[in-house]
Amino acid sequence: MKVYEVNDTRKKAVVVTPQTLFTGQQLVWLPACASTNSEAQALIVQNRASEGCTVITDFQSAGRGQRGNQWEGAPAENLMLSVVWQPTFLAAAQQFQLSQAVALGVHDWAAALLGPDPKLKLKWPNDLYYGDQKLGGILIENTLSGPKIQYSIIGIGMNINQQGFAVPTATSLRLLTGRAYDRAALAARLLECLERRYLQLRAGQVGALRQTYLRALYRYQETHTFLIDGQATQGQIVGVEEDGRLAVAVGPELRRFGMQEIRHL
Repeated sequence: MKVYEVNDTRKKAVVVTPQTLFTGQQLVWLPACASTNSEAQALIVQNRASEGCTVITDFQSAGRGQRGNQWEGAPAENLMLSVVWQPTFLAAAQQFQLSQAVALGVHDWAAALLGPDPKLKLKWPNDLYYGDQKLGGILIENTLSGPKIQYSIIGIGMNINQQGFAVPTATSLRLLTGRAYDRAALAARLLECLERRYLQLRAGQVGALRQTYLRALYRYQETHTFLIDGQATQGQIVGVEEDGRLAVAVGPELRRFGMQEIRHL
């Protein structure tokens, strides 16, 4: 399957063949853009995005990450994409269920490449880590219609062939395995993994997804140091609440934190 025609002079002729029902069946591969999430949002606004519409780029000049950070990556070396889904079966209060499903899809994809390595973890809320180094990140932007989710844009950035990073806490598949990868083939496999977990969520298998997510959670049930209220504090992750808050045992107290309220140290 070739890139979906969107009458965009920036589009690139790349062959991606995911074995999916809908995810990636409408696909746009751009040589460069500001943000794949922004491009996907524009297609939604123009009523040109079917469910599963996927935008992939070789380079983002203004990619967004969690906590308002910017996603940076070398041109044509990594995988940067956004998927449009319509999880209208989820209430706004259930957004973290989608986050878990997406994170597990990414984890499945990486595990297929690296094997069932215990170093491969999901750092709350949804970064992919190998040991203590970041392999990729996820940013989900939801549009609500009343009490329900209308659209979700699933932004994913994975470090594939890049070998040099500005920070020592980043790594890539190539650094981990010593080999170069075909990004189009990896994109197809990632879309398949994402759709499998999304269909599991759509089938109501929330409990199974939750337990699998906890098993893959970085530093789960281990005592580590966190930045809480501006201070280095010892704590142990004991779970994740239904609303996505991180449950941490701090001494005898069980505390729950939103994304801006706690950091790993």
